[in-house]
Amino acid sequence: MAKSLRQRETIAGYSFLAPAYILYLLFLAVPLVVSLILAFLQVDRFDLSTEFVGLSNFEWVLGDPRFWRTFRNTFYFIALAVVGNVGLGLVLAVLLDRNIPGPLLYLFRLAYFLPVLVSLAFVSFIWRFLFSFDLGVINYYIRILGLTPVGWLTDKNVVMLSIVIIDVWKNVGFFVIILVAALQGVPRNLMEAARIDGASPLTTLRRIKLPYIAPVILFCVTYATIGGLQVFDSIKIITDGGPGDSTRSVVMYMFSEAFSAGNLGTGAASAVTLLVVIAAVTATQLALARRVARRS
Repeated sequence: MAKSLRQRETIAGYSFLAPAYILYLLFLAVPLVVSLILAFLQVDRFDLSTEFVGLSNFEWVLGDPRFWRTFRNTFYFIALAVVGNVGLGLVLAVLLDRNIPGPLLYLFRLAYFLPVLVSLAFVSFIWRFLFSFDLGVINYYIRILGLTPVGWLTDKNVVMLSIVIIDVWKNVGFFVIILVAALQGVPRNLMEAARIDGASPLTTLRRIKLPYIAPVILFCVTYATIGGLQVFDSIKIITDGGPGDSTRSVVMYMFSEAFSAGNLGTGAASAVTLLVVIAAVTATQLALARRVARRS
């Protein structure tokens, strides 16, 4: 009887897990395998016939200057977005990590987190209007101050900063919530001992809080980096990669190769290359996380 009950419990457990596994297979595992296969094939867009071409798709992608330009754009975006999201998120988290009345603290958390819940497409359309050169609210107040209007979406030197501003506005609340939770998890006995020893709040932050939450900060950096490598929606809606290719990301390059140009093989090859880069970045940051954890 016990064995029969154990079997029924096992079957019930797998039954509950089955929908998640099926969704994983349909939307992650199967597309990944198909992409790996397509990366070594040349597909005719008309009759969908295939021809094995080996590493030719990878050679074409890696030899395309436009591909490397999109990689440079993507890492430039990552550098700004990670500093903006994690850096500003840490500053706001430190400001919230204090004795604030409960209702007011919840109000601040909600205010920071609400943009995370809003659709990125909707946010992008709103910010596209705000950044408009002639009709935008931002340039309107710049003109009132007597300054020269900024081509937020037309100046190659400024447009990536505009994309980063949108990304930080939308996502910084996510990192604020994580970092506030980490700061509130710092043992109070350490804080009390530092206060008794006469340590200033800045010293306490630098010598106790930041080292203690270093693994969480590294997780936030890893998460923001992976998200930056996959940036697509906001750029597609706001600038479509322009002006020129100044904001075109690796994912946009992959999309244009696979669907606009109809080269499924090169699109898949660029996707596999991006996957390898993401895996390498993640592995490096996980190794750093283990080293930080050993030191702490």
